[in-house]
Amino acid sequence: MLLTCVVLLWSEGAQAQRIRKRRIRKLFKHSLIVNDHFTGFALYDMDRGEMIYELNADKYFTPASNTKLFTFYTCLKMLGDSIPALKYTIRNDSLIFWGTGDPSFLHSDLKGINGFNLLKNSDKKLFFSSGMYQNDFYGAGWAWDDYNDYYQAEISELPIEDNVAVVYADKNEDMQISPSYLKMYLKCDSNYKPATFRVQRDFLTNVFVYPAMKPPADYRKEIPWKTSTALTIAILEDTLKKPVEAVRFDLDTAAKTIYNANADSVYKRMLQPSDNFIAEQLLLVCSSVKFKILNADSVIQYSKAHFLNDLPDVPQWVDGSGLSRQNLFTPRSIIALLCKIEAEMKNDDLVHSMMPTGGVAGTIKSAYKTDNGQPFVWAKTGSLANNHNQSGYLITRKGKHLAFSFMNNNFTRPTREIRDEMVRVMTYIHENY
Repeated sequence: MLLTCVVLLWSEGAQAQRIRKRRIRKLFKHSLIVNDHFTGFALYDMDRGEMIYELNADKYFTPASNTKLFTFYTCLKMLGDSIPALKYTIRNDSLIFWGTGDPSFLHSDLKGINGFNLLKNSDKKLFFSSGMYQNDFYGAGWAWDDYNDYYQAEISELPIEDNVAVVYADKNEDMQISPSYLKMYLKCDSNYKPATFRVQRDFLTNVFVYPAMKPPADYRKEIPWKTSTALTIAILEDTLKKPVEAVRFDLDTAAKTIYNANADSVYKRMLQPSDNFIAEQLLLVCSSVKFKILNADSVIQYSKAHFLNDLPDVPQWVDGSGLSRQNLFTPRSIIALLCKIEAEMKNDDLVHSMMPTGGVAGTIKSAYKTDNGQPFVWAKTGSLANNHNQSGYLITRKGKHLAFSFMNNNFTRPTREIRDEMVRVMTYIHENY
């Protein structure tokens, strides 16, 4: 009898330590929000190494920017602690350099200047050798009608200043553009008559037009420019204040590498504001390091074969950022990826510091509240029209470490309602376990 009592007490204690699947299931069953569209959810106990609850966790979903978690992990496996800026070689009186895809090169926030300073301070003639990039200026499945929006910068082998022009009204209400080299392409067009003031770039060229109307005093818009080798060289020359010539040479096997930004700062900038440009360019950096060319497809295939071959479901992965609707992942595979990321970094605090943080930083700063000033959720969001997802880490009030993937596809209600319901569910789990 005594033994039976001990066993029963131990069993009850063990159950108390576990999060009960039944209670989580009820959260979803009685939700008025998640049951009117395609919802996937997986909740995993990282301390015990076991899945707590799954809803359509083996089904494929459009992940949107949750794709950046795959890019992040691939970079952790393939890159060192700094991002290579340029490869270069010196031949007699010439410095020949090749792009690596480095997104930090004169980036507005990351401000990678080591590669730039190498060129600026050199007393050699400068030659940019192009042709390393083997993909298109957009990823597979991107929406081409978003070309004028800041979040869809073109991909290139030597990006400069985010590959994005900043158009703004100065204190005299005159329109200006940065980089200043593009000023010649900024034009007022009396035939352009939008409902409200806006600047529109021509799809095929770098002509930026604005209407013959007064701009708002605080008008500022970021618009991707049309990339080309000629434009890259022109902006470089304008910034360096020295000539740069175009050449086509195979990469010198003895070429040196100069590094720019700290890798962790680049990853943080990619994840917290969900920077598509950085995500796409980082795949090229990985390709430069591994294959000596710039080909995102090669990196994706290599990562799937060598780093992600043990995921529960084979990912359909086509770009670095998640702009493509051709990406398809399952919630349980994302859980496995989150565990891989934490195991690779071996530091929970470091992982959390890079992720959007509920109530504190990034894309979920305003979605969640902190718990007495302490954040409890660190998650990557992913949004496209009719799709909104969150995947990341959560710590409960009782100190349980959880990983989750909460995916919502094909809804027609406002995204805000989907987001608020995800916050409600995740906050409930935090507060009650």
